[in-house]
Amino acid sequence: MGVIRRSGMFVLQVNPILCDGFGHCAELAPELVHLDEWGYPIISQEPVPMADIGAYESARYAERGCPRQALHVTKMNSPAPVSNVTMNQPRPVSRGRRPL
Repeated sequence: MGVIRRSGMFVLQVNPILCDGFGHCAELAPELVHLDEWGYPIISQEPVPMADIGAYESARYAERGCPRQALHVTKMNSPAPVSNVTMNQPRPVSRGRRPL
């Protein structure tokens, strides 16, 4: 049996227009979602590592458990390391006279 390596990050996002403030998301993903005084979710925009399996599963449960389908888990790939990149030299700008 192989090992599944989870690389990258994810962010839980809320569509404020669809959200009715039921608060199910805070029950299903308490480490990611906090509710304001009216019951609407406050979600951090900081990316969470995919390796944090508990947070990722909670985010997926909250996404599926939202009665208004206002939540979405967005996966973000980690940036690839930059190596052996050649930069194009800028072209010289012509300062000659232009016809009228």
